[in-house]
Amino acid sequence: MIRMKNVDFYDVRVVNATTTSILIDNGNVEEISVNYTRGGGIRALCGGSWGFTSADGYFDEKKALNTASELASSMNSRSPKEKVNLTPIRKPILKDLPRIKIDPRDISIEEKVKILKEMSKRAKLEGISSTSVIYSESEIKVSYTNIDGIDCEYELTRSGFAVTAVASENGVYQAGRKSKFGVKGYEIFDEADALELATIAAHDALELIHAKPAKGGSMPVILDQELAGVFVHEAVGHASEADLVLEGSSILDNMIGQQIASPLINIVDDPTLHEYGYFPFDDEGTQSQRTTIIKDGILTSFLHSRETSAKLGGEPGHCRCQGYSMPIVRMSNTYLENGDSTFEEMLEDIDNGMYLIGSRGGQVNTGEGIFQFNAEKAYLIEKGEITTLMRDVSLSGKTLEILNNVTHVGNDLKMNSGRCGKGGQLVPVSDGSPHISISKAVVGGA
Repeated sequence: MIRMKNVDFYDVRVVNATTTSILIDNGNVEEISVNYTRGGGIRALCGGSWGFTSADGYFDEKKALNTASELASSMNSRSPKEKVNLTPIRKPILKDLPRIKIDPRDISIEEKVKILKEMSKRAKLEGISSTSVIYSESEIKVSYTNIDGIDCEYELTRSGFAVTAVASENGVYQAGRKSKFGVKGYEIFDEADALELATIAAHDALELIHAKPAKGGSMPVILDQELAGVFVHEAVGHASEADLVLEGSSILDNMIGQQIASPLINIVDDPTLHEYGYFPFDDEGTQSQRTTIIKDGILTSFLHSRETSAKLGGEPGHCRCQGYSMPIVRMSNTYLENGDSTFEEMLEDIDNGMYLIGSRGGQVNTGEGIFQFNAEKAYLIEKGEITTLMRDVSLSGKTLEILNNVTHVGNDLKMNSGRCGKGGQLVPVSDGSPHISISKAVVGGA
């Protein structure tokens, strides 16, 4: 432990990572890359100002700390701010870490290329104009120390793949995409049945070519697990990030303890789950733990760093960063818990509505509490029956209205994985939900 003058707090993160990426485009190897990175992120706090510096490769820790400390001290003397307090933490206890079954490093590049090419072949059905298959794996070691003597580290393997098939006919293009990423090893190909997913992606694209364009309107809808999970992550999860709350960029500001959703709604963020957003401790050295954001429709907690929890109350443990950038408040594995409705019960309640499936991205304004997401596809629901397939469908509305319009929560939770962007940084996350039924939502052409 290094002692620094004029500094209230400091910490040092050192990251060693090896990342392998492979891209197969239309059956041909487009890219194979193996990257090794090492570096550190160093923070120092003086009064109300943070100083931050990062270093590549092997570096002089004391020199880096001096730089960060001088930055913090200089900013604090030139432009004093309200003193920053940090919620105290204890040294994290590492337990129940994910165990991989097949180390990706034991599998040759040739073998990896072989299965990816086979996936490309399975996706190249008649009528498919192009295919793309990507694979990534990373082995990362994170070491953390701070001024209070906390010293801890962990190692983690993540891997996964994505396959896209594009169909075209008479100038119309439609894509099908399937992916699976997790805190897993090479066994992910077998566990997710990667070859079957490639074929399903192709069938999805071919099916959508002949689907009807969606017509807009306000109607009852059912969201599948993927689209509902995206809503939970984008519209609710980001709005619960305490740094956005403090910036005045969240519709949930000053709403802790209030009923903001249907009593059927229970939303959780849990980094201890062995999903893609897993971590044993966050990038401030705080032990990971489950956080209930909404309980029975009542907003119970924001997601916090040590600084935001000291300001707003609540528990820290959600401060993350990409590589060795400056840590900020982030989600991990965010999901809507199971209810007790069945999909059939949801259908029975709808006379004229739509069933929206999958996600093709979208946008959300957490400050105004509005969103717009694009579904991969949809079906009309007529008198409780699934009928016509629709394409180019969007869902939009006000976050709090949608949360209060939920009439059924299913019992079939599924998680999906990806990377979440915020502040120019990408981190692995998962989101999930069971099917949900909404009494009224705005549906339109995407």
